[in-house]
Amino acid sequence: MSATVFTAKDAEKAKIELITDEAKGNQAVHDVVVAIQAARRSGTACAKTKGDVNLSGRKPWRQKGTGRARAGYFSSPVWVGGGVAHGPVPRDYTKNTPKAVKKLAFRKALSARIALGDVLLVDAFAVAEPKTKQFVTLLKSASPDSKTTLVVSEGFDENTFKAARNVAKAQLTRAADVNTEDLLKFDKIIVTRGALDKISERLAK
Repeated sequence: MSATVFTAKDAEKAKIELITDEAKGNQAVHDVVVAIQAARRSGTACAKTKGDVNLSGRKPWRQKGTGRARAGYFSSPVWVGGGVAHGPVPRDYTKNTPKAVKKLAFRKALSARIALGDVLLVDAFAVAEPKTKQFVTLLKSASPDSKTTLVVSEGFDENTFKAARNVAKAQLTRAADVNTEDLLKFDKIIVTRGALDKISERLAK
């Protein structure tokens, strides 16, 4: 399978408007990637406070006359086995990002990767049998030098999905689902012609 480098001229033919200003869109990319990574956090970390630990609430000793420091309860955070002061509680880490910012970030990331020559165009990407060896061979024929590869297509058949499951250095994603972070974290990006049309539609909306 032969792959060609996707250039700015190809993007113009596909009606994809690229960002040529180096300063434009950088903040949008940062904000969107942070939001994507924050949304993946489970937010389930939880520590027991002094009111949650299973300890007595009685006063350890009388206030005065013992020569020891004052102590009010066994569950105090300063005691071993006591509660945690200002510990983590379950929370939602998701951030609301405007659609316009998401689109700007996606366009900026795509423009940067195209400018670097990291986007490769193929007619189609599929294997005949659900075998890892066939997938690796297909991947090397399209992008022999890349350590990690993102394959973007309009859709993948079951054989291709199964063949790619054990290949850690490659990821399959649909054109409707690919995001800014995906475009930035792989050495090479293989895009099928069908996916190119979908990406063009996404950016045109």
